[in-house]
Amino acid sequence: MFPVTSRYAAVGTGLYVKRDGSVIPYLLRRFVPQSGGMVIVAEHLVVLGDRLDNIAARHLGDPEQFWRLCDANDAMQPPELTVIGRRIKIPFPGTGHA
Repeated sequence: MFPVTSRYAAVGTGLYVKRDGSVIPYLLRRFVPQSGGMVIVAEHLVVLGDRLDNIAARHLGDPEQFWRLCDANDAMQPPELTVIGRRIKIPFPGTGHA
């Protein structure tokens, strides 16, 4: 259903059966992995103009992998990671997939 690089790739689906018998598929909840179990390979110091997608592209090779940076830094909101002066942990690509 989702590409292997998606944060939802390993998340299962459920089925909701309505009273009329029709079935509605839905995505189960994704639990954010514990960052302590991730392999951190680098840090990035945020400077003026940094964007999370560009940081992900530079360090992980894919701008759509910004969510891995969020997981590695226990950030529920991506803007938390682009505060100037913040150090962002860069996980080894592929670790922390949930």
